[in-house]
Amino acid sequence: MRVYTGSDIRNVAVVGHSHSGKTSLIAAMLHAAKMTPELGRVEDGSAVTAYDDEEVARQTTMSNAVAFAEWDGVKVNMIDTPGFHMFVHEARAAMMPVESALIVVNACLGIETMTDRVWKYATEVALPRVIVVNQCDHPKAGSGMERKQLIEAMQSKWGRQVVPLELPIVDEKGFHGVVDLVTMKSYLYESGGNGRGEAGPIPAALEGDARKAHEELVELVAEGKDELMEEFFREGTIPEEHLIAALHEAVREDRIFPVLYASGLRNIGTDHLLDFLKIYAPAPVEREPIAARATSIVPAAHSNGEAKPGDGVAQEEMVMRPVADKEPLALYVYKTMTDPFAGRISFFKVLSGVAKNDTAVQNFTRHEMERLMHLSVMQGRKPTEIQELHAGDLGAVPKLRSTLSGDTLGDKAHEIFLEPVMAPEPVMTYAIEPKSRADEDKLAPALHKLMEEDLMVRFFRDPSTGEFLVAGSGQTHIEAIVSKLKKRYHTEVTLKAPKVPYRETIRGQAEAQGKHKKQTGGHGQFGDCRIRMEPLQRGSGIVFVNSIYGGVIPRQFIPAVEKGIHESAARGYLAGYPVVDFKVTLLDGSYHDVDSSEMSFKLAARLAFRKCMEQAKPTLLEPVMRVEIEGPEEFAGPLMADLNGRRGRVQGMESMTSGTMIRAEVPMAEMLNYGATLTAITQGRGSFRMDMDHYEMVPQQLSEKIRATATRATGEDAED
Repeated sequence: MRVYTGSDIRNVAVVGHSHSGKTSLIAAMLHAAKMTPELGRVEDGSAVTAYDDEEVARQTTMSNAVAFAEWDGVKVNMIDTPGFHMFVHEARAAMMPVESALIVVNACLGIETMTDRVWKYATEVALPRVIVVNQCDHPKAGSGMERKQLIEAMQSKWGRQVVPLELPIVDEKGFHGVVDLVTMKSYLYESGGNGRGEAGPIPAALEGDARKAHEELVELVAEGKDELMEEFFREGTIPEEHLIAALHEAVREDRIFPVLYASGLRNIGTDHLLDFLKIYAPAPVEREPIAARATSIVPAAHSNGEAKPGDGVAQEEMVMRPVADKEPLALYVYKTMTDPFAGRISFFKVLSGVAKNDTAVQNFTRHEMERLMHLSVMQGRKPTEIQELHAGDLGAVPKLRSTLSGDTLGDKAHEIFLEPVMAPEPVMTYAIEPKSRADEDKLAPALHKLMEEDLMVRFFRDPSTGEFLVAGSGQTHIEAIVSKLKKRYHTEVTLKAPKVPYRETIRGQAEAQGKHKKQTGGHGQFGDCRIRMEPLQRGSGIVFVNSIYGGVIPRQFIPAVEKGIHESAARGYLAGYPVVDFKVTLLDGSYHDVDSSEMSFKLAARLAFRKCMEQAKPTLLEPVMRVEIEGPEEFAGPLMADLNGRRGRVQGMESMTSGTMIRAEVPMAEMLNYGATLTAITQGRGSFRMDMDHYEMVPQQLSEKIRATATRATGEDAED
């Protein structure tokens, strides 16, 4: 394939709610551009960007996928993104390497929850948007009146800048064409054909609507531009060539959000969508220079005024790097994929300069050198090798040694860093157990490969319970992880709810003596100590104080007493959970010149500890989480009612542009299944994050249940 420069490239993220038809729309655009011989289908896995086995099985996109179309001298790079709420963070990451977003709206369902969320993501980064009303061929897509209601709903939600650039042609044949409101021509299509429309006059039934819509478009484009307004008032319209240039500028400046109509499934309107991207979407070289951090060396000052080579102090500063071939080479890795044959593949955007094969680059994030070999552009999972990629283009390179998503690479002499797009924290955690010893050996390497692909995956060991935990964005996400472990890496695991890291403590003070005495025929064992235990404030841990005077216990045995206390506390007393937040004072004791040893005093300390625990009003503590929940304002009442049912304490509410934030303190045991509940209450429009805050006493009724469960588990372990 030919090499494209930045002015002939269009990068676009295709975003929207799940099942709005994003993957089918991209498949239709590729077929219209003759990049694929047949019209790809999601159902049979033939769509270019639906290549993952798990995605095909579940009929939903779960990670970003890249494809490109060569169209009339322009290369259109498209990133297909998930619309399911558990994977929508991928859509946010896809907005970094592109210059515009195609917001795909379901013609039957209108603005859905994730449609609005990705719109807000695009607003945050000031990304130009074009709205594509897809699935217009559906019988329930509606009449002209319902089409107007959809436009009004989008204008009400997203502003009056939402304006049709086309009108759909719908008659007894169904949806089979569009009217271009700039050229004032119609384009008719064959259902399921090659996606190439036949130009003609506007149907008589739409003539009046088209004239009115054209005037509204011209008036909105002319707003804020004095020369255009003067021309508009003088001529009553704006000539086509001036309107095209003005519309391109308005889209690039985020002043206009055009609306187009299409059917990906029937391949209707897709050639016109490609024309729109070529003519109106901004090219990479048109974007503002990219803000990045750079490291420079400031010469060190010497008393004699001279500076030796290599002297100096590293200093960070912000720089603006234009997207231009003449600038130093810089790449940003926005996605990582593991291929069973090619290994790790790094997807990148050329921020500046020209990337060429066999070029050595510095990974500025990890301070390691890499070599770019087998540069390619990706058509789904299929690479097409290319010799060079210019500023603004998207490409891929296999087998980089240490590079991961979010890294910046480039010319070693011109170091810059782009801040990576941070994935949100996972909302659901499961304990994960390998089914066999062979699975145990393969588990960690396999999960780390999945973590390289998906920044939402976490894998760690809970130091409190010793369990291996896997965390993700929801149950479907974690189930997909387990399926990939089995299919890709032949590793089978079981999932179960993670243990809650309860603790034990005391509420009262107690004194007790522990005496360990044993005669075995030779040297015996003798240790004797008296201790006092008293409670401390939460978070104090264990404090040991030695109050022995006069040598009643020799100095060398004091550490053994302390060790015995700590070992007993780690084993627990009520339910096997560690005992915390207490003070132990060693008061008295005795020893034997021959039979005393460190082991004897350690065992004596254990006896004294258990006797004190019997008297010191032991109780269970549970972890309490600091929770922040975001959701639409209309769901605030049900959300707070649910938190109250989880023994939560609402600390406050805050109005935000995206809805309402509720802050609360909730016991961890009540939050293990919260992700699914939040999805159900908010219809997938809510999110939450939580952090460990403090420990509190467990209510008596729950404490008895926890102790009974722990006793049963101990009994089962003993039987095993």
